[in-house]
Amino acid sequence: MRELFDEVAGQSPLDPGEAVRRTSRTPQRKRFYKEVGVGGADGGFTVTLDGKPIKTPSGKTVIVPKRDIADAIAAEWAAQGETIDPLTMPLTRFANSVVQSVVDRAHLVADDVAKYLGSDLLFYRAGHPEALVAREAAHWDPIVFWAAEALGAHFMLAEGINHVRQPDAAIEAARTAFPNDPWSIAALHVVTTLTGSALLALALTHGVREPADIWAAAHVDEDFNSEQWGLDEEIASRRAARAVDFEAATRILDAMKAA
Repeated sequence: MRELFDEVAGQSPLDPGEAVRRTSRTPQRKRFYKEVGVGGADGGFTVTLDGKPIKTPSGKTVIVPKRDIADAIAAEWAAQGETIDPLTMPLTRFANSVVQSVVDRAHLVADDVAKYLGSDLLFYRAGHPEALVAREAAHWDPIVFWAAEALGAHFMLAEGINHVRQPDAAIEAARTAFPNDPWSIAALHVVTTLTGSALLALALTHGVREPADIWAAAHVDEDFNSEQWGLDEEIASRRAARAVDFEAATRILDAMKAA
């Protein structure tokens, strides 16, 4: 089972951009188990295959903090047919990455998210055409205003791509709103890297906007260009692959917020 996920172990969620390059080279293996279950464990729950807990590619037992997450991972394993396709198992891949790479260094993952606050997607605006300027404002301004009013994080906006140094106080204020547990931190990181915006990820984490609104806000420019010049099939394919990891991260955030 471990070697099945070795190929994708470093790809998601902490490197979700790789999702768009993995389709043609993802290994598959014949299904080797009959029964899928969920059991209790110290610190949470395990997903079992014929009574044995699943492990990460490095051999660590995957312990999940919430029953809902464990049930969803178990459903991914139960849904496999004659062969196992890791690409259809985003929550399993997420869990592997958290247990293997985040649990013991969540602060470093949070540091990586915080770096995006220095050059967030939402800070750099188009100067023209007016339709795009208005659309960016409609999607992005409410998030920027929320960060200022609710978090005390007052960021600077700029037109074009020239870098603008953000106030340290704004970055620190936003960082205080990061979640504390490794699973939520990992999900925050995934959403940040997929959208290019730590503010969008924070807004999602705090329930300020629905997931569909966050995803749309992350693709304002892309959607505008598609309307003007037509759909690019390659771009659409990459976006669909990223959406799978976005949806998985959203499920994790929702589960971790539940009582």
